[in-house]
Amino acid sequence: MTSHNRCATTLSALDSLKRQCDLSAGTELQIHLVDAGSTDGTPEAVRRHHPDVALMSVGDDVFWGHGMRIASRNSRGADRPPFTHQLWLNDDVVLDDDALAHLLTVGHQEPGAVVVGAVHDGERTTYSGRRGPGLDLVEPTGRPEPCDTYNGNVVLIPSAVRARVGDVDKRFPHGMGDYDHGFRVRKAGIPAVVAPRHIGRCRRNPPLTGSREPGIGPREALRRLASTRELPPRAWWRYCLRHTGYRAPVLMMSPYVKTLVRAGVGR
Repeated sequence: MTSHNRCATTLSALDSLKRQCDLSAGTELQIHLVDAGSTDGTPEAVRRHHPDVALMSVGDDVFWGHGMRIASRNSRGADRPPFTHQLWLNDDVVLDDDALAHLLTVGHQEPGAVVVGAVHDGERTTYSGRRGPGLDLVEPTGRPEPCDTYNGNVVLIPSAVRARVGDVDKRFPHGMGDYDHGFRVRKAGIPAVVAPRHIGRCRRNPPLTGSREPGIGPREALRRLASTRELPPRAWWRYCLRHTGYRAPVLMMSPYVKTLVRAGVGR
């Protein structure tokens, strides 16, 4: 897990982990959280309410992808017992009480597969696996559904898969790292499936923020789009080269051109 200035949200996610039930006898959960320079008291609150969480504080220049690599590295320390699975969990997800048991059950039914947990906001699916040319959300159907890649909100990864594919690529400091990981999993011949039902709640990120904020103008919109939080050009170009084939040059330019047009028209 990673966190940054979302104290109440992070605590809710940790609380939901502690409520997990119906786990097989002997199941042990070790939580590794990397906090990226929070100034709202997140580290202190985590230590106070969840003293068993392995918490590392780093600078606020560490974004999701880098933080998840650090958390994974910490979980594999020499003083740590070997694990059977890693669970990626965003700090804005509140898991159902039996979510982990459900994911592990699906993992036993689909040996060696990465299992993705779909989450919702009370009305619709917000994050899940992704499938098809448009990377559409995969809806839970009551049975494991194959996917091409996945959002990194809730992902259960067998230890053998982590050892073979690795963590989020260091070339993706924030966004795209989860999609890239999913595509690398599939290219390695490893199945990825969405669990049969939703396993928790998570709101979608607000739509009109960042480069999409109304009235900010083309230059500011492009600056925000090219920032680490959205689509930094070097990382985006590498993603396009890896996963979009001959369409890479067109897809590389498309979001920047669309952002300039949208911001210009908006003014």
